[in-house]
Amino acid sequence: MRLLSAAVLCLVLAQTVLGATIDHDKVQPFAQPDPVTIAEKAAVKFKPQLLLGGGCGVFPAVNAAGEITGGLKGTNRVDGCTESPLGAQVYGRSTWYQDKWAIMYAWYFPKNFCSFEPESRHLWSNVVLWLDNPALETPTILAASFSRQTLKVPTIFFMPLAPREEHPYVTVTEISPRCFVDGSNVSTRLLHGSTKSCWIGLGFSSQDGQYQDLIMWDQLTDQARAALESADFGEDTKVPFNDKNFDSSLAEAFPF
Repeated sequence: MRLLSAAVLCLVLAQTVLGATIDHDKVQPFAQPDPVTIAEKAAVKFKPQLLLGGGCGVFPAVNAAGEITGGLKGTNRVDGCTESPLGAQVYGRSTWYQDKWAIMYAWYFPKNFCSFEPESRHLWSNVVLWLDNPALETPTILAASFSRQTLKVPTIFFMPLAPREEHPYVTVTEISPRCFVDGSNVSTRLLHGSTKSCWIGLGFSSQDGQYQDLIMWDQLTDQARAALESADFGEDTKVPFNDKNFDSSLAEAFPF
């Protein structure tokens, strides 16, 4: 009996540390707080729109209690994931990196797609905007680094048609005026989608998308941050902005 009680206690403690997993459509997103600091104001000012070019809609990954999404199996196309019933979320984190101000915006999707078909559970995509100085009245975007992923390389008779692209980011340094929202020079339009060759990634778009409520890393609850640190989303898609991965993500994205 004591052994059973100890086992139950260990299970409860493990769930407390790692964060419980709940259904993907039961995760309540964070409301976007009013920005207070220079970093928060810059993140809100430069928050992009996101247009979806196929696959699942954007979903929240964690709630205030630290409960993590369970995602969805890589089956049944977009069943159950076209739109979050409780609202979408974009996560952000910013810092100085090698004399440039980096703002990362990250989105979570319950399924990972390849050639327009669901492949596996979970997907994180992100963009890093590199600014000159967030304290300026109108900071300048110096470059944008888009995350990308190739799950498979297309083949004929088991022979690859192209080498696998290993670099996790692609960089753009010149942004067309058509890719800014309403003629501004701050908020951009982005497109997220996959291709027949299993590319999954982001890029600029001339078409309007949608905004999601932005929550910065420091604005999350302690429970939510702890859950995002310990959650296992798989080897192919990790949380890019947690303490474990943020510095390495910026190093991979740095274009200068």
